Amino acid sequence: MKKILFLTCLILLTISVLYLSDSFAQNYARWHLPEGAKARLGKGLFSGKVQFSPDGTRLAVVGFSRIWIYDAQTYQELALLTGHQERVTSLAFSPDGQTLASGSWDTTTRLWDTTTGANKQTLTGHQGDVWSVAFSPDGTTVASGSGDGYIRLWDAETGQHKHTSTKHIHNGIDSVAFSPDGTTLASAGGDGTIHLWNANTAKHIKEFTGQYTYGIDSVTFSPDGLTLASVYWREIRLWDAKTGAYKQTLTGHQRQIRSLVFSPDGQMLASASGDSTTRLWDAATGEHKQTLTGHTDTVESVAFSPDGQTLATGSTDRTIRFWDVDTGEHERTFTEHQRTVLSIAFSPDRQTIATGSREGNIYVWDANTAQYIKTLIGHTDRVESVAFSPDGLTLASGSADGTLRLWDATTGEYKQTLIKLRGHTVYTVYSMAFSPDGATLVSGSRDGVIRWWDANTGQLKREHSGRGVFTVAFSRDGQMLASGHYGGEIRLWNADTGSFLQTLAGHTSTVLSVAFSSDGQTLASGSAGNRTILLWDVVSGEHKQTLVGHTDNVPSVAFSPDGQTLASGSEDNTIRLWDAITGVHEWTLTGHTGWITDVVFSPDGQTLASGSWAGVGLLWSFPPADVNPIVNISPADVNSDGIVNIQDLVLVASHFGEVGQIAADVNGDGIVNIMDLVLVAAALKQHGR
Repeated sequence: MKKILFLTCLILLTISVLYLSDSFAQNYARWHLPEGAKARLGKGLFSGKVQFSPDGTRLAVVGFSRIWIYDAQTYQELALLTGHQERVTSLAFSPDGQTLASGSWDTTTRLWDTTTGANKQTLTGHQGDVWSVAFSPDGTTVASGSGDGYIRLWDAETGQHKHTSTKHIHNGIDSVAFSPDGTTLASAGGDGTIHLWNANTAKHIKEFTGQYTYGIDSVTFSPDGLTLASVYWREIRLWDAKTGAYKQTLTGHQRQIRSLVFSPDGQMLASASGDSTTRLWDAATGEHKQTLTGHTDTVESVAFSPDGQTLATGSTDRTIRFWDVDTGEHERTFTEHQRTVLSIAFSPDRQTIATGSREGNIYVWDANTAQYIKTLIGHTDRVESVAFSPDGLTLASGSADGTLRLWDATTGEYKQTLIKLRGHTVYTVYSMAFSPDGATLVSGSRDGVIRWWDANTGQLKREHSGRGVFTVAFSRDGQMLASGHYGGEIRLWNADTGSFLQTLAGHTSTVLSVAFSSDGQTLASGSAGNRTILLWDVVSGEHKQTLVGHTDNVPSVAFSPDGQTLASGSEDNTIRLWDAITGVHEWTLTGHTGWITDVVFSPDGQTLASGSWAGVGLLWSFPPADVNPIVNISPADVNSDGIVNIQDLVLVASHFGEVGQIAADVNGDGIVNIMDLVLVAAALKQHGR
């Protein structure tokens, strides 16, 4: 019996060892998900920010608003830090490596436990973006520099605010750095000045002489504290840290320098630039030692490993490169943050998802596990739209490079390019759609041309010219095509003949998205500018209803397969779910930290997928049982606070007589009048208020 038990345990242990690394590697797709979401696609747009921990064992990488902690040797995901609502601009490890500080566009500084990923403290008080954070050498104080022009000092353990500096002259603070002995804090700003402050009291000590045309983006002390290095556009300037006397200028970069660091022994300086290169300099003589090339876009950050043997560079080409400091040889490239999400589509069998990215690649994912499968390479600019053919055998992609490409959806092999450029003009392909029978593919592009293609041969069947086309969609029966245009126009077309049927006029700015209901009787449209969704009667062309609530552009709308729900994705970073019949707002899904670019339902209606400008896709359970439904929602709730009260009546009265698509137009007839007041008053009476 004991032998059998031992063998059983041994087998289970062996299985766990064999599969642990793979399963753990995929667990990050479900780490720290927003309420209602079940998986994540991608790790977020890589900002180029990278930082070694003090002991060199971990690497912090910024994926837009998220921070990933990796094992610096194996690249295994160790932790995901979530909480910032906007782009993370700066990182700093505490001296013991147990805490990470981050600054963000959301005006906060956050302190994180680097082992658990827990948010320890959120430091608030700045009135502008936090551009730089730094720990004091003893780890007790955190300094933050902001676009509001102030430096704030915080207790690193409690998060308590200790001191605030006087305002940095004229402009915001781009960089802060402690001296190695912890007594002095240096700051640099957009006004081209460098200042020294008492690191304990934030009292001003001195300003370095000389005003410069451009802002100073970075300051850093040498390890011995005797030299201060600053970035002035394409130049590095060295100063005597005690007297402020200018020492020398290092030149060679062809574009703005984005990051500057001393090696741990202080003998070398490394600089990263918008010219896609990293340069190494002799810190004592200023002699240029070597140039590291390989990145294809701006190098945003550079970091030495604690032993000074390795240099890491992070670039907006979405890669991190590692270099041997002595030889300058490229050792390896980390590409985990290349798979961004801009546009999204389910395969008809719901088993895979295709996403278009900023860098021009198309990525294929397992729709059940969110595991990355493969990459389709060919476009040279961002992929604005992706679509599977109804039989699931072909994938079409439209890009800002002006091409429409067809791919074998099974093998990923490139099949053909449909759009031939006219002269040297490149027009973004914003949208495309397969007809339900799979015989026709229609594309809409910035040049204002709707093109109808034979989906089997790739031959152009017909085209119609007009104003910029941002969205196209077929009705479920394939009889009609809708197109949304620059300026607010929606056009309906006979899908068989291509003949024009009618124009739907109601939007006042560019129509970004259109979608037919499953029965083909209703068309939903989202637009820029007016932040509303309009519902139309397809047969009569009449405007049926206006859905209000989003506070920014609505680039995507989608009906659920059963036609009961309408999903809308907005640049206000939220997804709203509406009753497609009544127009009642039922749920709001939050969790994206960048503009939502696309929303789409799976064919079985059980999953909603969304893509974001921040580079992350989310898969949501539908219906979203884990999300509290919106209650007491009514068109009479003008301010969308969840309750109809006297404030809504006042808002209608204040907009009385105004024309257009605004929330105060309760009945959606295009004008705020007595009928809107009556509707709000009736709702007040109904609820006894």
